[in-house]
Amino acid sequence: MPAALPRAVVARRREPRWSRRYRAVLITVDALVGVVAGVVMLVIRPAEALPGSPYAWLSLALPVLWPAAVCMSGGYAPKFFGTGSEEFRKVARGGLWLLAAVSVVSYAGQLEIARSFVVFTVPAMTLGSLISHVIARKWLQRARRGGHCVKRVVAVGRDAAVADLVRRIQVDHYAGMEVVAACVTTPGAAARVESIGVPIDGGLDDVVDVVQRRGADAVAVTSASETAALYLRKLSWQLEGSGIELLVSPGMVEIAGPRLHIRPFVGLPLLSIEEPVFSGWKRVLKGALDRAGAACALVLIAPVLLGIAVAVRLSGPGPVLYRQERVGAYGDRYTMYKFRSMIVGADAKLSELLASNEGQGLLFKMRQDPRVTPVGRWLRRFSLDELPQLFNVLGGSMSLVGPRPPLPQEVERYDTSIRRRLLVKPGLTGLWQISGRSDLSWEESVRLDLRYVENWTLALDLLILWKTASAVLRSRGAY
Repeated sequence: MPAALPRAVVARRREPRWSRRYRAVLITVDALVGVVAGVVMLVIRPAEALPGSPYAWLSLALPVLWPAAVCMSGGYAPKFFGTGSEEFRKVARGGLWLLAAVSVVSYAGQLEIARSFVVFTVPAMTLGSLISHVIARKWLQRARRGGHCVKRVVAVGRDAAVADLVRRIQVDHYAGMEVVAACVTTPGAAARVESIGVPIDGGLDDVVDVVQRRGADAVAVTSASETAALYLRKLSWQLEGSGIELLVSPGMVEIAGPRLHIRPFVGLPLLSIEEPVFSGWKRVLKGALDRAGAACALVLIAPVLLGIAVAVRLSGPGPVLYRQERVGAYGDRYTMYKFRSMIVGADAKLSELLASNEGQGLLFKMRQDPRVTPVGRWLRRFSLDELPQLFNVLGGSMSLVGPRPPLPQEVERYDTSIRRRLLVKPGLTGLWQISGRSDLSWEESVRLDLRYVENWTLALDLLILWKTASAVLRSRGAY
């Protein structure tokens, strides 16, 4: 008689109340989207909406069919709430599933379903649900910034690795994770973790007890810990059936999902890392979109540019535009344009202010820089002084999205890893712009730039452009 399978060591935790409510709201809104779609179908084709007809039944069933399709595709899975793009992919996949199911039933039953359902109703429902999920996510992210609707996480690993993981989690509020305790390899020598306010509750063998005691929702295991496959397998068995999520850091935090793939090899799951792409048709398309976007933007904001130019000219003596030499892709130098935000001769006075430098690394930062004019301070607050860089984008020396444009004296002090920033064109905006701008440390700015260079996609560019508007309006890190 075979031995009984091991029972879960941790009692199954009930899904958090906020998560159940959040999912209920999403389902309700998607059902309302189905109601609206069904009513529209009945109104635009009354001749086919006779009582008892397949078209009428489909219209009446949409408030149930649509949420069911999204649910079957995984669009309401709690692990996707608040972060990443997988939730939106699942919603779009739900639309495809519904379309396929209706098509199969229609063909098998020889039913007459209007083509408008294919070309209008399903795409409209998908778009409506995507918009509602985006709005719901914005609310959830605001709640998480206030410390609500978060997952309680126990971090496992070595002291340094756990401390780094905690710092990254604390920076990314949108992920909705709060490290409530840590289990490290050497509990008596975990000064780094304790210094950032995370209590040490034991070693690697104490994880299950800590999860129960702390009421944790997830366990995050760092790759730098002494976690061999046997340990992770044992831990996964202990958490099995408990509803506790097991997260494992691959140790390659700067490599994004599109470049990571699981490849089966002789029965072993191997992590395949694709090479970053710096050329090809996607880069050609990026260049074309950059120039087209810059041209359209310049036409649309021409009155704004004229108004700012007049304000700068009246603010004091000096040119309207400030020209500065910067380093572009592959080390090529170019002249970058900005609206002048400082007094004439500001560069020559830099040496007098070095003692007041608030920045780290190679950057000079000063919140109350006396060289900045009143008009310039206002322009910098909303990044309006950078608008002339659209001409650089139009000319091909910059991109709409890319790493921060470096100065020649900065590049001279770059090491080999930082020099990889020069593999692509600098950008008018980038990850550094939407992540804090001048509030970022030098190391964080470099890390974000390298992450962009290594993991660039057109979708990432669109996301950064979308978030730039919010970052600029909030004036976060602008001085």
